[in-house]
Amino acid sequence: MIPRQPDPAPERGFIAAVLAQGVDPETELAELRELARTALVEPIGELIQHRAQPERRTYLGKGKLEELKRAYHASSAEVLVVDDELAPAQQRTLEDALKARVVDRTQLILDIFAQHATSAEGKLQVELAQLEYNLPRMRGMWQHLERLGGGLGTRGPGESQLETDRRLARRRITLLRRRLKELGKQRDVRRKERRRAETPTVALAGYTNVGKSTLLNALTDAQVSVRNRLFETLDPTTRGFDFDGRRYLVTDTVGFIRRLPTQLVEGFAATLEETLVSDLVLHLLDASEPDDRLDEQIAAVDAVLHEIGADELPVEIVINKIDAIDPLRRRRLSNRFPDAVQVSALSGDGLDALRARIADRFADRFEPVRLLLPYDEGGKLAELYALGAPIEAREGHEDGVLVRARLPQREVRRFARYLVAEARSERATRAR
Repeated sequence: MIPRQPDPAPERGFIAAVLAQGVDPETELAELRELARTALVEPIGELIQHRAQPERRTYLGKGKLEELKRAYHASSAEVLVVDDELAPAQQRTLEDALKARVVDRTQLILDIFAQHATSAEGKLQVELAQLEYNLPRMRGMWQHLERLGGGLGTRGPGESQLETDRRLARRRITLLRRRLKELGKQRDVRRKERRRAETPTVALAGYTNVGKSTLLNALTDAQVSVRNRLFETLDPTTRGFDFDGRRYLVTDTVGFIRRLPTQLVEGFAATLEETLVSDLVLHLLDASEPDDRLDEQIAAVDAVLHEIGADELPVEIVINKIDAIDPLRRRRLSNRFPDAVQVSALSGDGLDALRARIADRFADRFEPVRLLLPYDEGGKLAELYALGAPIEAREGHEDGVLVRARLPQREVRRFARYLVAEARSERATRAR
């Protein structure tokens, strides 16, 4: 096994933000600070301006921009990190004023995604999101050459290079979308196999770093990375577990945050749609978060689920990390979320209760049957296994193989003539 290379030394970053009146900077910027550290940028200074909305061209007001220039250079920072998605003009103005790199919130998150993407599909999604973000910002890259010309007959080499870059970027975007569409078709084939077998699929959704990957590992013995970093898991991972003779699939998805950039919602549609096509969503909450942060995180997850069209799916609240709180906090969470299952993915506490809750959700999907399959129709037994139907017992008789199984309800009619008499009677009784 090749040892993991240590992370490089972090850059020194200076944070700038425009916040509404009355907003607490300490709370509001906590997420941005954590995003910066995940991207290997250590925040060493901050400048906040309270106003209704950012200045259209300069982001900060004129006076605050001068204050930022002095504070930035005094701090010896290497990069300015802004807690908003900057317009191209705003980014160029700040870069010209500071003579330094300026990274906005969206670019910061894209950089984190680029660090953490491991699968071929994840890397394609990151590249697509980066190209779509950078396309309207390409002019700044060739600004020094554009001054050579201006107008008909005077276009300089900068303009021609800019157009070449834009054309190549658009071509690459088209190619990436085509490749992702092909990969989407492959996922559709796998999903049809799951639906044919009526295997219940559960998606883990929640704020980033609430422990979704740890829970996936605990439920299914998967080996997903669980390093304590935002967006540690980007690629959807599906694993299964068995409970009471039935099979269930669990999919870990990308973590959500407040103001998830549009490019990422679109670029990671392939990842997020794993939530959309599931039968049940487990919405994980972090028990150790204070109530106000918990409210913000619930709202952020609900907003993303709504944006991708998954807000109509059945949802179970699961409160994770109960090993990190005291009994009083557990009781308060029980009062606030009386139907939620409380678990610790780290210690294993509550996992059996969670498996039982998932099983209860799908109790009506399978119907217990007893079938007598003649020996000369052995292919029927193979069909049962192909359906993924849980086979509870099988024994040989002189007329054939007696099988006790749980069939998907829509498949019972297909095997109706093989039902033994008592099974037919039980079905008729239930029907009445």
